[in-house]
Amino acid sequence: MRFLADLVSQVRNEEEKIREGGGQKAIEIQHSKGRSTARERIHLLVDPGSFFEIGSYAAFGMYEEWGGAPGAGVITGLGRIHTRLVMIIANDATVKAGAFFPMTAKKVIRAQNIAIENRIPTVYLVDSAGVFLPLQEDVFPDADDFGRVFRNNAVMSAMAIPQIAAIMGMCVAGGGYLPVMCDHVLMTDGSGLFLAGPALVQAAIGQKVSAEELGGAAMHSAISGTVDFREPTDEACLARIRSIVEKWGYRRQSPWDRKKPEEPTFAAEEIYGIYDSSPSRPYDMKEIIARLVDGSRFDEYKAEYGRTVLCGYARIGGFAVGIVANQKLRAQATDHEGHKRIEFGGVIYTESAEKAARFIMDCNQNLIPLIFLHDVNGFMVGRDAEWTGIIKAGAKMVNAVSNSVVPKITVIIGGSFGAGHYAMCGKAYDPRFVFAWPTARYAVMSGDSAAGTLVEIKIKQLERSGKQLSEEEKKELYESVKRTYDEQTDPRYGAARLWIDKIIDPIETRDAITQALEAAALNPDVPEFKVGVLQT
Repeated sequence: MRFLADLVSQVRNEEEKIREGGGQKAIEIQHSKGRSTARERIHLLVDPGSFFEIGSYAAFGMYEEWGGAPGAGVITGLGRIHTRLVMIIANDATVKAGAFFPMTAKKVIRAQNIAIENRIPTVYLVDSAGVFLPLQEDVFPDADDFGRVFRNNAVMSAMAIPQIAAIMGMCVAGGGYLPVMCDHVLMTDGSGLFLAGPALVQAAIGQKVSAEELGGAAMHSAISGTVDFREPTDEACLARIRSIVEKWGYRRQSPWDRKKPEEPTFAAEEIYGIYDSSPSRPYDMKEIIARLVDGSRFDEYKAEYGRTVLCGYARIGGFAVGIVANQKLRAQATDHEGHKRIEFGGVIYTESAEKAARFIMDCNQNLIPLIFLHDVNGFMVGRDAEWTGIIKAGAKMVNAVSNSVVPKITVIIGGSFGAGHYAMCGKAYDPRFVFAWPTARYAVMSGDSAAGTLVEIKIKQLERSGKQLSEEEKKELYESVKRTYDEQTDPRYGAARLWIDKIIDPIETRDAITQALEAAALNPDVPEFKVGVLQT
């Protein structure tokens, strides 16, 4: 229990530091310009207590040679404006003047992709100096780089996803296209919007012009007609956005069934005493589920078959859901010849994969969103597993996950390794959201397994060249490899690269899933479910 609580505390402390952005001096500089910080703006924009931040760990531990980029210099998350759910993307001008690092572009694109998948109206609070030039080669050209942001603006508009942009500082060069490609453009006095600033204009064409004359709010309001609303202050601008959103109409309702929410019978805080990452002390995943679902009711599917993967129906936050979860307890199974065997918890066997594939298809057939709870070591290996057709069964599960048309939400509780990660709807399989506990581990294999394999390979390479390692040298090599691998399996490493949307306190899992389901409910469109050819 203490171990998990300490990890949660560490994450909270790190997030508090990230929320400071560029630090107190940078905040004072922002205030001296008569401008609020990005977090102050969000606080004024959304209904009290409604902001659900995602991607806060983006760029964590990266760009240290440039002084770091807390949160990748942009704040993203879901919030409510007059109870309407919106996606918020706000440049943090206290971090390198809001310049776009490579991860800044990827974070904005991730937020836009969430908005596209779930049809979430989006509000941009623009205050950016443009591309961080020393790293332009990693920001500018590729399909998931800076230009994709504007492409997404156009696509979202064509999909009738409302977009509002407020220019509340600098908006220069290519970044100037973002607000102008939105449905509504607001601009505060003292802000600037231009493709080239005064210095570049003078260098390029010899013309001397002030920033205000070139691209100030007054000019864009009265002469170019680019902005729809000119506002004197940040406060007035944010109030105007709230006024606009408050008048929006409603589109079709989603097909996902929702009743009045009911709290679980068991307290979420008890999760701290249930979860255990030690293989020698396996925990019962059903006890975790009982603290997430409405009324602690779980209709388990095929309860006596393929027991290392739990499948069943429940409600979370009132929403009907199908849950696919790795069971960590060992289970006894009987094969077709009547032989009994012990199955290891957290391992996907042939029967488990067959069951999960069928359950996933059932949920798609009946329009039930899917929740995946990961603590998986991978698929079973060995002769017996191969003879039972483990590859066919795994392929069937992967096919069902890949072709699912209902919303999928992934929560990585413990390990999420190898092909087990894929089959449980890893990032590559289009989950609407990916959450992780601080205990999550995310890689091809665990640090111990990887270190053992890599060290064995290294030893054989050295032996072929005639060198023998002492036991002490072998131990040092093992520890060095394991340390590197463990660092890369840490959820903060994945969250820094946006493989994970949010690291959550285990007791907040139910709330996070509910937020995700509420977002998914904004998209009423469900494609036809087809799986193609299945191995049988």
